[in-house]
Amino acid sequence: RNPSRPRHTAYRERATHQTKYPHSRVFFSLEPASASAQTQGQAIRIAHTRTLQPNDINMSDEQGSKDAPDAKRIKLTEVDEETLNSGAEGFTATQVFVKNSACVAYTYDDIIVMPGHIGFGLGDVEISSKLTKNITLQIPFVSSPMDTVTEHKMAIMMALQGGIGIIHSNMKAQDQAAEVRKVKKFKNGFIMDPICLSPEDTLEDVARTKQQLGFSSFPITDTGEMGGRLVGIISNRDTMFNDDPTVKIKEFMTQRSQLTVAKEGVSLSEANAMLKESKKGKLPVVNENDELVALIARTDLQKNRDNPRASKDKVNKQLLCGAAIGTRPDDKVRAKLLAEAGVDVIIVDSSQGDSMYQIEMIAYLKEAHPSIDIVGGNVVTPSQAHHLIQAGADGLRVGMGIGSICTTQEVCAVGRAQASAVYHVSKYARKFGVPTIADGGIKSTGHITKALCLGAGCIMMGSMLAGTDEAPGEYFYQDGVRLKRYRGMGSLEAMDKGGEKRYVWDTEATAVKVAQGVSGAVTDKGTLQRYIPYLMQGVRHGLQDAGIKSVAEAQDRLYDNKLRFEIRSPAAQKEGGVHGLHSYQKRLY
Repeated sequence: RNPSRPRHTAYRERATHQTKYPHSRVFFSLEPASASAQTQGQAIRIAHTRTLQPNDINMSDEQGSKDAPDAKRIKLTEVDEETLNSGAEGFTATQVFVKNSACVAYTYDDIIVMPGHIGFGLGDVEISSKLTKNITLQIPFVSSPMDTVTEHKMAIMMALQGGIGIIHSNMKAQDQAAEVRKVKKFKNGFIMDPICLSPEDTLEDVARTKQQLGFSSFPITDTGEMGGRLVGIISNRDTMFNDDPTVKIKEFMTQRSQLTVAKEGVSLSEANAMLKESKKGKLPVVNENDELVALIARTDLQKNRDNPRASKDKVNKQLLCGAAIGTRPDDKVRAKLLAEAGVDVIIVDSSQGDSMYQIEMIAYLKEAHPSIDIVGGNVVTPSQAHHLIQAGADGLRVGMGIGSICTTQEVCAVGRAQASAVYHVSKYARKFGVPTIADGGIKSTGHITKALCLGAGCIMMGSMLAGTDEAPGEYFYQDGVRLKRYRGMGSLEAMDKGGEKRYVWDTEATAVKVAQGVSGAVTDKGTLQRYIPYLMQGVRHGLQDAGIKSVAEAQDRLYDNKLRFEIRSPAAQKEGGVHGLHSYQKRLY
């Protein structure tokens, strides 16, 4: 050390060097310098070795690290073409699925996505995607139209989380329409057809209506119907202290003079502001003759605040809801009732969608209900997809015989491995701007990520959602495990309830039923309020690890041959899961 320079100067020089060149290894010798070195003014003898020289890489002054403002960010370049084409970086989807000399179909487990460069945070990953030509979901999740998966509770929670639920058709048409109506009325902007009561109705009538519909506030009109002159309103606070069931509503209702109302033509934002200012639970909307034309509820504002991703229609801000129908003539009547209930998308539900029955049904629906999006399916080949696109389908459902409770491939010897089906159908449908729904075969968030990377717009799930609180049915215990019933729509139990129309298209009764599904049970998964965020976060992690910032980018890179895959051997699949343990406990979240 040069006695004229403080010892801490050498340490500061070392720290500055390591900050500027973090890839280098620097060794300082603090031994006293020779007399000649001191004479020449040398402060220190340094033995300096580097793994990367500063001049060997391109530096950028655009952005430094938080810890070291003077640090420089490396400009990354791609690997050379020889390495890229050698298979060292994996293979393109074209090489895996098209140039397939072995003529092999692949499942989700057969393939793995190659990692990419992460240049963004997890919160920057965008997972919104298209369900149909006209409907975009904030999260690409769809609940399957199965009688042990989706009724109004499931559909409501799926829509609140940003997805959508498809109400099954294993019930009377009127009951299915009522399920759709429950979803549409759960969260509204302007309630255009509120249930009204008359001043002459009694407390008993109020109690009966509350029990039937599940809510407690009703506008009172002179006729007892929508469009009548508004004379008052009732809520829980008006009824809770009345014990006489025969007392008439006009005796205890909140009178018209005490109400805050909005005039017809008011915007939704203006009406919401009035509701907040008045601190009332309901805001009636009346015309110039004081006749009731709409209603706005405070609870809808709360739901909107608590569920910012909720799937809503653009006009009335109601939750989006889908429903399934078959291909028989009476399903046209079912479709009419669903349309009247406000359904947003109809799925024509067939195990094999490329049939004259479905093509005729899609064409009819597009003509009779042009404002409703129609999803055709199921299909697994481009030729099947082509026929349904020609008929006017706004979306396609992909998958045949690959569900956990489905035995179509075993019984009928027809179908296709799901990864291959999703890739080929999605690639073809993209030419016509028709999104696809990957239906079935989903066992984990990894499978969801793979399906999106193979071109699917959304993912339809059955068994993944069947064990949740919102799924139909009751929990039961078996060997100390909490379970819920889950069955395929091709099982004999489901066919007895009407599920055979998905597999048998003729209207004539079939004497012998051939089961294409089984009945079973799935473990308790808790509420969707916790489960869906777990699935969302898992998908974000998967896309981030692949270096993909959005679902749209994943599909662009897929078709530009920039997204890379590999085929996994059975040993590789085993290695990729939990192994080598005597026992373990697997917790999802």
